[in-house]
Amino acid sequence: METAVKESVIIFDGECNLCNGVVGWLLRFAPADVFRFVAFQSAEGNRILKAHGFPTESLETVILLDETGVYTHSDGFLRIVSKIPKWRLVAALLAFIPRIIRDSIYHIASRNRVKWFGKSKSCTVSFR
Repeated sequence: METAVKESVIIFDGECNLCNGVVGWLLRFAPADVFRFVAFQSAEGNRILKAHGFPTESLETVILLDETGVYTHSDGFLRIVSKIPKWRLVAALLAFIPRIIRDSIYHIASRNRVKWFGKSKSCTVSFR
């Protein structure tokens, strides 16, 4: 299994409007060289998912692969936010919330994201 990565890679659902919105937000606020975004529906996304033991037919969580490991659910989201200088303190404060509570909220949003925000036929993010 692949473990080391040279950059922070975010695997996301390219057809989910909420996911596309979050990626768009990250593109605006994160330094340009911090993240590489890969839709799970892409060939590269499928290759990365397989290499790390994730299913390739659907994605129920954002996945962050960075120099220290693989992060999912609320841990992944907080680690992503912590890499943005202006949002680092917010991520640190949210990390004090017990993981069971953070993940419960994350799972509710994940299960309802398409119902609440809709779905596109393809990724709608305009990359830099």
